[in-house]
Amino acid sequence: MNKDHSSPIPSQPSAPQRGMLRFFTAGSVDDGKSTLIGRLLYDTKSIFEDQYEAIKQTSEQRGEQAVNLALLTDGLKAEREQGITIDVAYRYFSTPQRKFIMADTPGHIQYTRNMVTGASSASLAIILIDARHGITEQTCRHSLIASLIGIKHIIVCINKMDLVGYKKEVFEKIRNDYENFSSKLQIVDMNFIPVSALAGDNVVEKSANMPWYGGSTLLYLLENMHVAGDENLIDCRFPVQYVIRPQSNKHHDYRGYAGKIAGGIFKKGDTVMVLPSEITSKIKSIQTVDGELAEAGPGMSVTILLEQAIDISRGDMLVKENNQPEIARNIDMMICWLHEKKLVLGGRYAIKHTTQDARCVVKDIQYKININTLHRIEDDKQIGLNDIGRITLHTTRPLFFDNYRKNRHTGSLILIDEATNETVGAGMII
Repeated sequence: MNKDHSSPIPSQPSAPQRGMLRFFTAGSVDDGKSTLIGRLLYDTKSIFEDQYEAIKQTSEQRGEQAVNLALLTDGLKAEREQGITIDVAYRYFSTPQRKFIMADTPGHIQYTRNMVTGASSASLAIILIDARHGITEQTCRHSLIASLIGIKHIIVCINKMDLVGYKKEVFEKIRNDYENFSSKLQIVDMNFIPVSALAGDNVVEKSANMPWYGGSTLLYLLENMHVAGDENLIDCRFPVQYVIRPQSNKHHDYRGYAGKIAGGIFKKGDTVMVLPSEITSKIKSIQTVDGELAEAGPGMSVTILLEQAIDISRGDMLVKENNQPEIARNIDMMICWLHEKKLVLGGRYAIKHTTQDARCVVKDIQYKININTLHRIEDDKQIGLNDIGRITLHTTRPLFFDNYRKNRHTGSLILIDEATNETVGAGMII
């Protein structure tokens, strides 16, 4: 383990980094999510000596026989006392191959909204299943949410294999059950690994206890998972977040449009259209804090200058003239409901979509989904906390959006209770 606060330096030249990977863990209560992340941190030497000593001392005080690695992520007092995960815990670590941001999300049903938060920015999901219990309702719920949120890569870790004698038939039965269930979901890439987070089997090192498993370890998959192609590089979308007008003698005529690129590649000299005005202009320059760029792509925060002075404000969007998003006020969407107060037909809510703020009315509740069977429930349209359903909104102003499957950034929005300013729903536009 590292005994100082400097990054470990590999003795051999390291392989080229494959870029940042954001992932989250999900599963039922006591499936071992926090322990798995603790094991990853410990076995990759990503924690300091004082951190390890602190959780070792805490484990001894609680009378535990082994060091409880889950304490590395369970930071809240209530989490430590109850041995559960309540809020999303983010941890950062790196290997010579890649940097990682991982989110440990809660397993209890009442904290599903926290899980949605942790999953919203991830590219990969680790679904944990207790080898003793198999697939549970929360396994189904989290897998459905991962699919709805557009997670293309799922690693199913069948955990606690040490408690079932490392039996191959247990692993294969759960794998077959999950494959049958997930065939109804839209998951592009799926891998299964038998692990013991507590003992470290197949987490970072190959397990000697399961010679029948010929696949990769969890860390190897995380290091080599290709996610760069998941971004939409075709459809150019630039929601304007802020208009920069210095009003100084040095920058008297400066007018820049700042924001984060939500899709496509913007290049200097490209002709772009401004929505909703539909006025066109050419890109004069693309600027960042590090200087000017010839081109910029998804996820990059930039300032774009145009050749003509155009009235553009926050919430407008720069696109290509021959490749425009949908523009509408009636929006069909899947909703994950995040609040104790139920969704109300005819209810009025504030919404945030890209950089736009608007208000809406719930025009229709079409159905909600049975989490276990994925069937539509059309005779019960009461959508409450942790329910998932399909609804139609009518907005006060047109939104510029894409199908969520096409672009997660322009295809998502949140609903806000106007009275309390609380986020009550996370939506994926169909």
